[in-house]
Amino acid sequence: MTTTPTAPAAPASTLIEAGGIEAIPADRRHGSPWQLFATWSSPNLEFATVYVGLIAVAFFGLSLPAAILAIVIGNALGSLTQGILSTWGPREGLAQLVLSRTAFGTRGNILPAAINTVMAGLGWFATNSVSGTLALSALTGMPAWLALIIVVVVQVGLAFVGHDLVQHFERYAAIVLGIIFLIAVIVIFSHTGDGAAPKGAGWGFGGFTLTVSAAFGYAAGWNPYASDYTRYQKKDVSKLQLGLAAGLGDFVSCTVLMIAGAASVYILFPGDNPTDSFVHSLPTWLRDLTLLAICVGAIAANALNIYSGAMSFLAAGIKIRFGLRRAIIALGFGIIGFFIALVAVLDQHFEEWYENFLLVIAYWIAPWLGVILVDRFLRRGTSIAEFVPDSAKYRNWAGPIALVVGGAISIWLFSNQSFYAGPLAEHVGDITPFVGFVLAAVIYWVLFRAFKVRLGGPLESEPELVVGVDAADERG
Repeated sequence: MTTTPTAPAAPASTLIEAGGIEAIPADRRHGSPWQLFATWSSPNLEFATVYVGLIAVAFFGLSLPAAILAIVIGNALGSLTQGILSTWGPREGLAQLVLSRTAFGTRGNILPAAINTVMAGLGWFATNSVSGTLALSALTGMPAWLALIIVVVVQVGLAFVGHDLVQHFERYAAIVLGIIFLIAVIVIFSHTGDGAAPKGAGWGFGGFTLTVSAAFGYAAGWNPYASDYTRYQKKDVSKLQLGLAAGLGDFVSCTVLMIAGAASVYILFPGDNPTDSFVHSLPTWLRDLTLLAICVGAIAANALNIYSGAMSFLAAGIKIRFGLRRAIIALGFGIIGFFIALVAVLDQHFEEWYENFLLVIAYWIAPWLGVILVDRFLRRGTSIAEFVPDSAKYRNWAGPIALVVGGAISIWLFSNQSFYAGPLAEHVGDITPFVGFVLAAVIYWVLFRAFKVRLGGPLESEPELVVGVDAADERG
């Protein structure tokens, strides 16, 4: 392995972020840790977030206090891990699914990288595109297909240009969206007494666990992207500030809007468009602003989804040599995602589809978290530079085994989906993510010891720049 680059990195002044997932050198590091608060606030200020709270009451049958408690617990857990993972980026300047290679091996990491590619670049892309499209359609009256085209073009454009433009967009969007949604939330809460409590709303352990899992799945849905947006931070940045900024940005935005969604069910409103129905109680001027904010929030979310989806695709070890490989892949995801979103827009069962998708997200992220957190703990104080390059051909089958076994057992026993319910789900509710996390963590710990997985040298010996990480990195 070569520790000194033989060719310079892409210049920071490049309009479109060149390259792919190679480590960010010291001379390209920039940014404040607290910009992460905006980075993880803006993408949550959209209707997809609101909808988690709405289904907690409307479909899972919880009362407002029970829904709030479940929302807070789920978001707290997902945001805690978001903060922790965000602190990992600056040390080597690497993306999250590249860092995942230490726990899964070069080839084994294809599994989580591929899953996140599909979930981020296609699944979340379609989900958020639908909410943004419905908002723009409700605001302007234009056909849904035309609104979808506009939304997709803008969000793909942001992701195509790359990291710096995405960060700037999220920063300013957070301010505007935060103000609009704060006013809207206050007005919605003032109208919660306009309608009767939903029939059957109260306390149910099954509904409570479903809501916790859905909230966790939404907040933790950003976890596989966390260090993608901190790898440009300087190596000596305050980890405490970085973790707090990322975690609080995720938690505050998710919690406030989910609670607003739960409260909105207590308002009598008409309409088949759920986005339009959410803003029905607002005065016209605020209704229009909120619909616009929902659309912009969806764009803010998908700029991250497409960007990180492309990063995960490259982290799987795909060999693409052209300089704008990340940007071109992001464009490709946008085109594919458009057609998936178009089908979803025309789908008459979007609510059920979205509920299932939220839980599926948590089903894979939780065991993945169990594996990488234990791996990081076991590797504390050691270098990872020799394990992450493509040429390392490093093997660690403890990770894939723990992920698959932990995930499969938890889904089989505890999943509570419309298309499958586990034998224990009826008795204890859907606790799949939490069982998956614990099982995967324990299995990985045991196998790590049993397989005698290699550790790197002292952290102090780690090179200033890890090279050869990207399949097209010419520096190593």
